Amino acid sequence: MKIYLVGGAIRNSFLNLPVTDKDWVVVGSTPEILIKKKFKQVGKDFPVFLHPITHEEYCLARTERKSGYGYKDFNIDYSQHVTLKEDLMRRDLTINAIAQDKNGKYIDPFNGFKDLKNRVLKHISSSFQEDPLRVLRVARFAASLSHLGFYIDKNTMKFMQKIVLSKEILFLTKDRIWKETEKAMKTNNPHVYFKILQNCLAFPILFPELNKIINTNFLKFYSYSFLPLSLEENLYTSLAYIAKKNNSSHLRLAYMFLTTSYYFPLDLIKNNHCLNKSLYINLVKKFCIRLNLPTKIKKLILVIIKYNVFLLNIEEKSSSSIISFLNTIDAWRNPNQISQITFLIKIYLQFIYKNYNIKFIKIKKNYLQKIYSIVCSPPIKLILKKGYKGKEIKISINNWRINELAKWKKNKNIKN
Repeated sequence: MKIYLVGGAIRNSFLNLPVTDKDWVVVGSTPEILIKKKFKQVGKDFPVFLHPITHEEYCLARTERKSGYGYKDFNIDYSQHVTLKEDLMRRDLTINAIAQDKNGKYIDPFNGFKDLKNRVLKHISSSFQEDPLRVLRVARFAASLSHLGFYIDKNTMKFMQKIVLSKEILFLTKDRIWKETEKAMKTNNPHVYFKILQNCLAFPILFPELNKIINTNFLKFYSYSFLPLSLEENLYTSLAYIAKKNNSSHLRLAYMFLTTSYYFPLDLIKNNHCLNKSLYINLVKKFCIRLNLPTKIKKLILVIIKYNVFLLNIEEKSSSSIISFLNTIDAWRNPNQISQITFLIKIYLQFIYKNYNIKFIKIKKNYLQKIYSIVCSPPIKLILKKGYKGKEIKISINNWRINELAKWKKNKNIKN
């Protein structure tokens, strides 16, 4: 039995990137042998084992032969006779097919180190096109490594396009699509992920709602022929912008939809001219449902696109309408959402300044957060002492919040 370190740990070490996980491949062994050595078996499709002390993943060397459609239908052989080279050959890219033995010696049968030096993402063999998930994985690696100058080999891109044209990509589950997309959103350049998927023709299939959004004129404006960005370019540019400000995949995704809900916000901010906003919201809902997004991110996205005009004009809104908004989004039980919304609006307006040079839009620094801090802690004990019960308590708390906010706004205006 021989054990080798493989994949991402070697790649990242060579590139001086953080090594978060270590994966190991075991050659010349069986599940029974590893279980006797106290390894814990996990995994349904093929045996994966957790080390009894480090809990790192150890996989038996295996080969895969496609037997159907999608990325699951493979005949897998993980017998003792499978060699290290055979195991490495089944991997997606040459830079992920490098192994290291216990003595530190590297085994690189497909010139992965050469491609690391040349900054190229290259497939290993024609079997690359058997797994449609690799389209998303390569796009994610491109997003993750683009800041180091990596690009996709031309023939690899052709294979990716062949996978898309074969419609194999339709067999990917929504969970796998979201998992890869979420990882891509955490990279240094998440916009590269979507660009690559556009280039290999996968974008309209994987994200039909988003594709329709960037190809539909949802806004009513006259003739802005001087605008520097198309809606698609605006999406990429805005994603690149927030990637420099925050590393949360959820905030980045919410921001992406905020920027696509407005292409050019000049009229919207002042006059609330919006064409077919309900259609836009329905498309976003379908996107969230189809990819089965976590509830928290789904709620944040829908709040930010439903109330974008309100939030951009919040200083002009009445105290009662602001409290009504906070009640609607259940801010009292989810205070973190307030800081997220405040951040997104602030970054959005900074983005508008930078890309459209709109000087008269005032950036409302932490305005919503300030409002929340003023009204979030009503005097419950005092209200109960007055003998209010049931719905009266709720009404009294609501009135207190409106009055406190009105007083604060009045004092603020006097000082100004």
